[in-house]
Amino acid sequence: MEKRQLKTELALEQTKEATEAIKEIKDILKHALKKNYKIDRAILKEEIKFHKQKPQLPKLLNIPKPPDKNAPFYKQYINKLGEPLVSSKRDWMFPGASKKEIIIYAENMFKSDYDCWLEEKEEIVLKNKKLEKQYQEELSKWEAEEKDYLAIQERKNAIYKQYFDKQPNVIIPFCEIILSDSEYPHYFPQEFDLDYNPETKILIVDYSLPPIDALPRLKEVKYIKTSDEFSESFFADSTVNNLYDDLIYQITLRTIHELYESDVVNAIDSIIFNGIVESIDKATGQNTTACIVSVQANKQEFLSINLEHVDPKACFKKLKGIGSSKLHSLTPIAPILSINREDKRFVSSYQVVDELGDTYNLAAMDWEDFEHLIRELFEKEFSQSGGEVKVTRSSRDAGVDAVAFDPDPIRGGKIVIQAKRYTNTVGVSAVRDLYGTIMNEGATKGILVSTADYGPDAYEFAKGKPLTLLNGSNLLHLLEKHGHKAKIDLKEAKQILAEQEKQKNNLNTK
Repeated sequence: MEKRQLKTELALEQTKEATEAIKEIKDILKHALKKNYKIDRAILKEEIKFHKQKPQLPKLLNIPKPPDKNAPFYKQYINKLGEPLVSSKRDWMFPGASKKEIIIYAENMFKSDYDCWLEEKEEIVLKNKKLEKQYQEELSKWEAEEKDYLAIQERKNAIYKQYFDKQPNVIIPFCEIILSDSEYPHYFPQEFDLDYNPETKILIVDYSLPPIDALPRLKEVKYIKTSDEFSESFFADSTVNNLYDDLIYQITLRTIHELYESDVVNAIDSIIFNGIVESIDKATGQNTTACIVSVQANKQEFLSINLEHVDPKACFKKLKGIGSSKLHSLTPIAPILSINREDKRFVSSYQVVDELGDTYNLAAMDWEDFEHLIRELFEKEFSQSGGEVKVTRSSRDAGVDAVAFDPDPIRGGKIVIQAKRYTNTVGVSAVRDLYGTIMNEGATKGILVSTADYGPDAYEFAKGKPLTLLNGSNLLHLLEKHGHKAKIDLKEAKQILAEQEKQKNNLNTK
């Protein structure tokens, strides 16, 4: 085949690969819908086997027999007495040769053949050693892979067993297995951080998304015969931007789909997906990390969606997801709920707020002291932007604990703040009451602060409404922001409050 024809075919092959790379991105969600994510309990009883074929022993080369000095071939010129044969043949082969010369010739012929055999033997021995070494290397690699595979599978099966037994401590490892086994293009980060609340059955997923620069841009390769050069064409920025936005919506839906489809024991009621991108800020040249999408999806609602026929962006909006209208701009947004990586609620030793003394647990505080603390905290928070906080009388009802006035012309206005010193999950009723208070007060926003967490129904009700729900972890973070350290220990608080209630009842009966 001529050189130009080869180059033409190479250009066509590169164009085909570029087309397939784009198709792979467009089918990210569709690809996941073909896979069965449900884990069968029967898998625990199956023998764990490594399915990669074990390397076979190599077929070694045979070493030929050495030449025999007594073989007829070497003896045909010499008789049994060691004398050279006298014949017409001898005269023809050795005209004028002496007896000594004929004997030397026969010996040299044998020596030459024997030397050639030695070389051939050495070459075969080296080749066999190479084959054996290659086999041992492949076998060692296979054995290491088998060992790793069996260890991983045994760990998986141990997690699966605990998962089927509905042990909450393995929900995160179980979900990590599901997401790690998900197949994506090689340039995807495929990194994530998970948090799970067994009380509310909410799973938070902080998922690393690929940066837009990682996407393939090659559209077509042509071979120009006249100039003997290759010509490449690329997709326009607008096309890549649209492709990227669609990809992010697909990854979001796909991740939630994979987790819900695999959750056969219904350990998860709600998933909050936060899509995070690490990229380089073109304005500063520095690395930056931003959450660009956040969505909460309840299981029943999500599983009712036919993902095979949805428009990913429309589906994301239907779920009331948060994100810029142009995701490729990497505009940071506030996640619906973040993972708190420094959760102090479960630490045995604790630090306390200076004003309260060193024996207080925020979740066991007097309810009036707690409301006062929250009001003081938001006074510090809003004063940073020129805002003003006016406190109201302390109350134990669903009224207003504080009113903040934010001077920002766009996001500002009147903000209602409520404080709930709870030791149990906050239900939707408290959030619904706050929303009603916002309407009555004519406020632009409402903030509910609790020492506990919120249930899925509470977060669901807050979606799309001017409501911010701060749980115990968020509260501790806010305190630290303003130079204070504290602890929330819900288990300890329940014991303290129960003992206080018992003492109070004893006093009333006397």
